[in-house]
Amino acid sequence: MASHESSYRPTSRFTKWIDDRLPLPRMMHGQFVDFPTPRNLNYLWTTGGLLTFFLVIQIVTGIVLAMHYVPSAHDAFNSVEHIRRDVNYGWLIRNIHAVGASFFFLAAYIHIARGLYYGSYKAPREILWILGVVIFLLMMATAFMGYSLPWGQMSFWAVTVITNLFSSVDAVIPGLGTRIVEWLWGGYAVSGTTLNRFYALHYLLPFVIAGVVGLHIWALHVVGQNNPTGLDIKSPSDAVPMAPFAIMKDLFGLSVFVLVFAWFVFFMPDYLGHADNYIEANPLSTPPHIVPEWYFLPYYAILRAIPDKLLGVIAMFSSILLLIFVPWLDTSRIRSTKYRPVYKIFFWLFIFTVVALGYLGAKPAEGVYVQWARVFTAYYFLHLLVVLPIVGVMETGRPLPNSITEAVLKKGSAAPKTR
Repeated sequence: MASHESSYRPTSRFTKWIDDRLPLPRMMHGQFVDFPTPRNLNYLWTTGGLLTFFLVIQIVTGIVLAMHYVPSAHDAFNSVEHIRRDVNYGWLIRNIHAVGASFFFLAAYIHIARGLYYGSYKAPREILWILGVVIFLLMMATAFMGYSLPWGQMSFWAVTVITNLFSSVDAVIPGLGTRIVEWLWGGYAVSGTTLNRFYALHYLLPFVIAGVVGLHIWALHVVGQNNPTGLDIKSPSDAVPMAPFAIMKDLFGLSVFVLVFAWFVFFMPDYLGHADNYIEANPLSTPPHIVPEWYFLPYYAILRAIPDKLLGVIAMFSSILLLIFVPWLDTSRIRSTKYRPVYKIFFWLFIFTVVALGYLGAKPAEGVYVQWARVFTAYYFLHLLVVLPIVGVMETGRPLPNSITEAVLKKGSAAPKTR
């Protein structure tokens, strides 16, 4: 896929001069204009472009906000209000950045779900998938540190609770967990020093994410894109040039997504946040119910579902790290769940489980909420560790078409094959 002949031809003496010395236009043309793209991609494949768009938006707005933000325990809360009220268009930049974080994660979750449904993690795309999980982990770290910056009640206490989880390591190596917590805090309690550290890392990590995204795109263009059938491109009729076909589809998907995004930015900018975060942080007053942002809630529910602190922390981190091993946990030779009727039932049960954990993570850790959280936590791990390997071995999938073109033109299907 990466070795296809580029159709780029310099059109002037200057572009030929550039092409002979630094063939950047040729590379961009070969990778983003005439790159062979499966002709049957649906709109779920536009989420990659959405994520790139929101990464750029977050970096640009973040740089502007950093020019006015004061990373001090005494001034952080007021500096955010200063940005919203006194800085020219500060209200808009702040709203775009805050709402953009939620939409960034929304696009990421759709992107991950699409990859799981269509088997985009299967060979030869294992490295591509692992890089995607690394990006997701970096996003979570960046968002968590960014959540501390408004220095409201929920920011302060969420940082206090989550960072204190590392003290559970003391049960394995006495004293180590406490040292980690004190290093994160920069002292013996969450303070302005903690805020300053998180501010520096929150500013740095988006650029690290951008670097890993570059590797992710590079890996994608080496192995080529997956598609709803899970079949590889076998002939020129199976593919179309990326521009204008895939690019126009991406732009349309982006337009629809941005319309919804704009609705929240202009009409409901605080809807996805928590009301307590508009109260300045007070170390002497604990909110009755501490919750993180909505995109962390499934993992927060897993953490609270297990009564032992250390085991809860291990389960929470394992729920994310296990995604790295999905290419080897899934034993089916068929990539796309579209041709796996049995596994399709389990897949949607898994999606329901994640949504249910998100709902339970927002509820108090008591009574029936904890009981159901334990049930869904158990299935989350059973799905990855038991269902994926066993169903993959036992299931006989539906017949696959001979090619992408055949699937598009609906000419029928041949005898069952494995991919």
